[in-house]
Amino acid sequence: MPRANEPGRSVSSRLWDLLFAFDPNHTELSLADLVRRTGMPHATARRLTLELVEAGALERTSDNRFVIGLPLWRLGTLAPRAETLRSAAQPFVEDLYTALRQHVQLAVLQGDRAVIIERLSAVNAVGLRSQIGGHLPLHCSGIGKVLLSHSSPAFIDEVLAGGLQRFTPKTIVDPAELRRELASCRATGTVVVKEELSEGAESVATRIIDGRGNVVAALSVVVAAGSIELQAAVPSLVASGLGLSRRLGWRPGIPIRTS
Repeated sequence: MPRANEPGRSVSSRLWDLLFAFDPNHTELSLADLVRRTGMPHATARRLTLELVEAGALERTSDNRFVIGLPLWRLGTLAPRAETLRSAAQPFVEDLYTALRQHVQLAVLQGDRAVIIERLSAVNAVGLRSQIGGHLPLHCSGIGKVLLSHSSPAFIDEVLAGGLQRFTPKTIVDPAELRRELASCRATGTVVVKEELSEGAESVATRIIDGRGNVVAALSVVVAAGSIELQAAVPSLVASGLGLSRRLGWRPGIPIRTS
């Protein structure tokens, strides 16, 4: 694909580049930020950004920076995969949060990453890398490993062949060792991850299954390392995962499929 400053790019693709320059860690961007993050010429970025402002997709702040506009946010809430899951999951996420008073999060697979679509967090809970709408790697996060383990063998091969980034000294980067862990996760439906993505954070995650047996999401609890025994949280987490799966149409006897 041509770079953003090369000829041959459609106007719509450049508009998408500007919109996707925003993420949970960059919610306000200046025009200079947009130029740098997209690679567009200044004049092109300015013209298209002003068009997005006029359409309401972006809004200008008092200090001449840009944020995502309310109409675009409202459009995003109509995405059926995320919103249906969020609505169905709400009571289960709330119950887990009430019982454990830690981070509870729900994520789906998008491309080669896990996207967080819901989270409840205690004020004093351990700091995390990502927010709602943010991405997590598949090979070293609890929700990521659940989603990866239930993906197709070809997709797993692709992720492992792409190189596994080491985030902490405990990150599993040996493909053979990771394959063994993914096989265990497929068999049990759960995985425990200890300080592989962030030092000081541990998680336990489980799968969410729809009526056709597809694993459509992952549910996890994230705690400060050593603060609780993670295995003690497994029964509550699994019960919530099964309850949400039943709400989505899954029943015992429906075989669990890999995508």
